[in-house]
Amino acid sequence: MEGALQNRLTALVCTVLLFASGTAQADQDFSGKTIRIIVGTSPGGGYEAYARLAARYLGSHLAGKPVLIVANMPGASGITACNHLYNVAPKDGTTVATFNRSLPFYQALGQPGLRCKTEELSWIGSLSQTAEVLAVWHTAGIATLEDAKRREVLIGAQSAIGTNSVYPLLMNATLGTRFKIVTGYAGGPEVDLAMEKEEVQGRGANPWTSWKIDHPEWIRDKKIVLLVQMGLKKEPELPQIPLLTDLAQNEEQRRLFTFVSAPQAIERFFALPPGLPPGLLDQFRRAFQAMLADAAFRAEAKRQDMDLDPLTGDQVGEIVASIVRAEPATVEKVRALLAPPGGK
Repeated sequence: MEGALQNRLTALVCTVLLFASGTAQADQDFSGKTIRIIVGTSPGGGYEAYARLAARYLGSHLAGKPVLIVANMPGASGITACNHLYNVAPKDGTTVATFNRSLPFYQALGQPGLRCKTEELSWIGSLSQTAEVLAVWHTAGIATLEDAKRREVLIGAQSAIGTNSVYPLLMNATLGTRFKIVTGYAGGPEVDLAMEKEEVQGRGANPWTSWKIDHPEWIRDKKIVLLVQMGLKKEPELPQIPLLTDLAQNEEQRRLFTFVSAPQAIERFFALPPGLPPGLLDQFRRAFQAMLADAAFRAEAKRQDMDLDPLTGDQVGEIVASIVRAEPATVEKVRALLAPPGGK
């Protein structure tokens, strides 16, 4: 009996060793390689902060322990970076990207210039699901969303297609607010500077984690007034700030608000190009999960007040697919609400 048990244990150990050996051989060796994490925003801001955090730890969980560097590729609210990842980046694991989480939403709307099918990207995972928050500068004289229905409020944005524009315009069309979009800023940090200089009065969308990371003193000193948060769930730290979906006045508005808010669930994602060699995506996903379990990684995130509310790559892919394949009637309604007057 004892001998039979010993034989079974020996066989089990051999099986495990063979599996581990096969896995190691299947994993790509990144020894001496450099992996770029492309960030689809200008320098500064939450996307870059999370990318730099990942860059310091992800490599230690990949075979060969490659060096990871962060490279900014701003443009068209993340479209430039998405197009690059989909059409240009090598499919060998040396290029990872993070960019505007609303790209699946833009794709569903048929945004011109987007040459990236987001549902085909190789999703590694996401670090956070933080809600976006529309905020105004403390001197704007706007204390609540009701005030924004009575007075015009200047909102800074990169372009008419980004979330800094989309959320305010949607609220104008459905809730009667009077946000006026001022476009032409290079990115979120430039909008923040314009707020501080009082060129504009607010920013239409910025993740709560980004407000905390980039401007903790603004929050501490009450330099910004938070009006509404956009996401599928409220931030635990902001129970008093209304959630956009809770402001819906009918079922149609609830569907519209849910559609535009869904991208927040994939807030800080990382993706590889489509069409990777077999096993490469799984290798990155395993490294991503190992990074999440890394005590040093979690400690640094806590020190920097960076929220961690992760999703797996499969979960990100499911959310992206649900956005891209949203009900046509809802998509058409949102497109119509966001269209400029006269259809120009």
